[in-house]
Amino acid sequence: MQRCNWVTKDPLYIDYHDNEWGIPIYDDRLLFEYLNLEGAQAGLSWYTVLKKRENYRIAFDQFEPAKIITYDEQKVEELMNNEGIIRNRRKIEAVIKNAHCYFDVVNEFGSFSRYIWSFVDHKPIQNHFKDLEEVPVSTAISEKLSKDLKKRGFKFVGPTICYAFMQAVGMVNDHLLSCICYQNEE
Repeated sequence: MQRCNWVTKDPLYIDYHDNEWGIPIYDDRLLFEYLNLEGAQAGLSWYTVLKKRENYRIAFDQFEPAKIITYDEQKVEELMNNEGIIRNRRKIEAVIKNAHCYFDVVNEFGSFSRYIWSFVDHKPIQNHFKDLEEVPVSTAISEKLSKDLKKRGFKFVGPTICYAFMQAVGMVNDHLLSCICYQNEE
């Protein structure tokens, strides 16, 4: 079986690729989780975050925005001492800030999913890449999403992070044509 050539032989990576990456997600909380995990990845490999994902879920109360907005400086210090996550104060504080911004988006659009998916007209973009070198690190859409998220106060949401997020949550299908997970739905 052939997979996208960025996938290693590690079972964790294979499972993520085969069962998560590129599958459309519409759940508000899960979209919020992915956005913050992609932000945590900034400057690191996705594999680093993937190995720590369960620790993140525990440390950040399953990424429930209603719980995260209650975090205070004591909680930030607790997270800074948590060896199970990436201990970067700016990234930790970004999750808290993003939770506040999340509620502003939900109040305006009715759901976080409706807002996020509006950037791709509420349906996945089906790409047709043969080689990994063809896959962009950002696009005009990810730049637009990034700009809008930043305008709303979100942190760690640059165009490259936004494109990785879009790939992860299925807003774009960037599985290579030769990959077992590629499906042309046009």
